[in-house]
Amino acid sequence: MQTERRAAVTAEIIARTGIDEAMIERLVHSFYDRIRADPVLGPVFDARIDDWDLHLQRMCAFWSSVALLTGRFHGQPMAKHATLPVDARHFDRWLALFIPTAREVCPPAAADHFIERAERIARSLEYGLAVHHGVLLKGGERFVRPDREVAPLEISGHAEFPR
Repeated sequence: MQTERRAAVTAEIIARTGIDEAMIERLVHSFYDRIRADPVLGPVFDARIDDWDLHLQRMCAFWSSVALLTGRFHGQPMAKHATLPVDARHFDRWLALFIPTAREVCPPAAADHFIERAERIARSLEYGLAVHHGVLLKGGERFVRPDREVAPLEISGHAEFPR
């Protein structure tokens, strides 16, 4: 019964959005091209990812699971993010790269579907990161760590922190 329901929901999403595995792969690869070139997030990812091909495969499986409910991803994203030197400003930057990528790579209905989920994921990870650091956020609060605890932003050869 559950398998049939999931298949029906997946079929509805595909019919409504046009999302398929090829689109997910284009989105993931385009997005991570931007991440790797980004002065804020690129160094955070590069310091932790040794095998980009494997990471991209995992991210395709993750987004397949998130967007199409395929169940391809098996992992614990919160555990992977808990020790990163990031806060709300990094999640904002992540979305600032993801949203235009989705809009450029995907048709509107698919982009909206991905973006809604990306915003939820960013919010969930930010809350989880706050809890990991002993901070309980109230509605609307953001998790902002002292600048010395987060990855800096490189602009014109000098370090600043994400705003």
